[in-house]
Formats: sequence, C-alpha cells, structure tokens
Amino acid sequence: MSDATSFIDKHYLLLRRLHSISGIVPIGLFLFPHLTTNSSIVWGRVGHGGGVAGGVETFQHEVNFIHSLPALLLIEIFGLWLPIAYHAILGIYFARTGRFNTTRYAYQSNWRYTWQRLSGYIALVFIFMHVASLRWGWSFGGLMPGFDPDHAASTTAIHFQDGSWGLFAALFYLVGVSAAVYHFANGLWTAAITWGLTISATAQQRWGYACAGIGALLFGAGVTAIVGFATLNPEEARVIELEMQETPVTESEVAVATR
Repeated sequence: MSDATSFIDKHYLLLRRLHSISGIVPIGLFLFPHLTTNSSIVWGRVGHGGGVAGGVETFQHEVNFIHSLPALLLIEIFGLWLPIAYHAILGIYFARTGRFNTTRYAYQSNWRYTWQRLSGYIALVFIFMHVASLRWGWSFGGLMPGFDPDHAASTTAIHFQDGSWGLFAALFYLVGVSAAVYHFANGLWTAAITWGLTISATAQQRWGYACAGIGALLFGAGVTAIVGFATLNPEEARVIELEMQETPVTESEVAVATR
C-alpha cells in the first residue's frame, strides 16, 4: 500500500467531508453569480424597454466589476483554482475506487451516482478549457471563444455565431454547463446525507425536490446565456460597448471588430 493510499485510508471520513464541502463552497456557490452574470445578456433588458442595449450594458458592467477587483488573480487561485484542484483530485480517486452497479441494481440512486461521476469528468474538462480560454487565451482550435473583457458581449456573440462551428461551440457549452449544474445539484443532495442532515427517507426526498429546483434554475440561467449570445447582433453590441467607453464609433471599426 502506497503512503498516499495509506494517508487517504486513515483520514477517509475527514477527506470525504472536506471534498463534499469544497464542491459546495466555494465551487458550487460560484455557479450562481457566474451564470447570473452571463444570463444578464437577456434579463438585463428588463427595465430598458426590452432593448438589446440593456442586456449588453448590464453584462459589460458586470464584467468590468469583476476585472476591477483588487488581487483578482489571487482570488481566482485561492478562491477557485485550488479548491477545484482538490475537489477534482479526490473526486477522481473516489470515482476510480468505486464501482458501477447499475447493471445489477438499477435503482434510481445508483443511476444518480453513475451520472455524478460522469458529469464530474465532463465538468472538469469543460471548466479547465473555460478558465484557460478566459485567463490565457487558449482557443483549443477555435472551440473556445477569444474573449475580450472590454468587448465582452460582442466577442462572445461572434464566437457562437461562427457558422456551423459556432453551433457546435454552443452545444459544447450547453453540455459543459449541464454537467456542472447536475454535478452541483446532485452533490448538494448527497452532501446532506454525508453530513447527517437528511437521515430519513422523507427528509431526503424533500431535499431532493429542493436540489432539483436549484438545478433547474441554474440550468435555465445557463441556457438563457447561450441563447442570448447566439442571437445577439455582434455589430449592435460592439457599438453599445464603444459608447460605454465614450469612444467615437466609425463604421470601419465596427466592421473590423465583428469580421
């Protein structure tokens, strides 16, 4: 038995609980402001006469706020990247030492466990690619958007509307977001059992309904964001972004930026 395996065995319950809580705080909770911000491209139109300008301005304002935070890189490292790394490494270990048993015991809980593992793998790959594209500009062959924080809405819209490739990118985002949301919502349900908060079957069922509702809300926000950017006029968004910067807008600038 290796030293690493021995350490995990000795401290299994503690590591399991830390793994459980790290999936909720801060990783899971981050989904709420993140997906809310992205979906603001649509709901931001409320109170602005339903116009596109409201959505673009709201989304750009949220992006500007995030990038104005002091020590943003440190916040990302200690508030997200390290917890994600810890949760992912232990999650892979737990998944590899567990067993699929849906063929013998095809109960609903076993299927949830199976989908929890699969969604975790998908979410991990998606999150890595998403972070790498935003922080380091890695495009992964054009699959991930070339995000410009000063022109957040227009650059994202261009990516999701790049012919058939843009449709594939939108579907890729849909799968990634769906996996992350399911992993979090189902993880909330199992965490309550892990921490002894839902002991009875009735309590577990009621909490399951609440977790399903949370998952539905987050999934709805993710879909709203994808549809919003896929249907947004990039040229119109670019003009609005330049006006927010109080930059004179010329037709040639807009054409070059949205080409």
